[in-house]
Amino acid sequence: MSATRDFPRPDFPRPGRRTNVTDRASMVRVDQAGEFGAVRIYAGQLAVMGDRHPYGRLIAGMAAQEERHRAAFDALIAKRGVRPTAIHPIWNVAGFALGAVTAAMGPKAAMACTAAIETEIDLHYEEQLQQLGEDDPELSALIKDFQAEEVEHRDAAIAHGAEQAPAYPLLSGAIRLGCRAAIALSKRI
Repeated sequence: MSATRDFPRPDFPRPGRRTNVTDRASMVRVDQAGEFGAVRIYAGQLAVMGDRHPYGRLIAGMAAQEERHRAAFDALIAKRGVRPTAIHPIWNVAGFALGAVTAAMGPKAAMACTAAIETEIDLHYEEQLQQLGEDDPELSALIKDFQAEEVEHRDAAIAHGAEQAPAYPLLSGAIRLGCRAAIALSKRI
């Protein structure tokens, strides 16, 4: 499998650092935005491929899980009074467009999109878990649960030909870079 954990990143939190309320609010905000973005990506892919395509059924299953993740973070945002990202409208359009474009490139490109995004989300969630430590058991439990499903999505995408997509290294790299940028922006804005 080509998906690797490339730890530590320069911005990786140091072990033992305790999180504060602002850190945890940022985590909830970015995670809700990311799950919303994932829902929109799968909506774009399904709009092009339809749910009758063999990959469409796979994507619809992943989309249902992402919708559950989004709903859980929506509830956590409301419960904790966290401000959602102000750039939600951009993620709405950009997510759908990314899904539609990769699906239009073919099913393997759609799978490459999933593999790239889920690789970054796995890394992102792992960073958050390391940063949280035992500071927030509720948030940690959600992240661990969702991280496991994101890894399943990545592995399924690779098993369904993600790495055989045209220009896979370039496509994957560009999507991963975009994902990292989206995470950085959603933390702050």
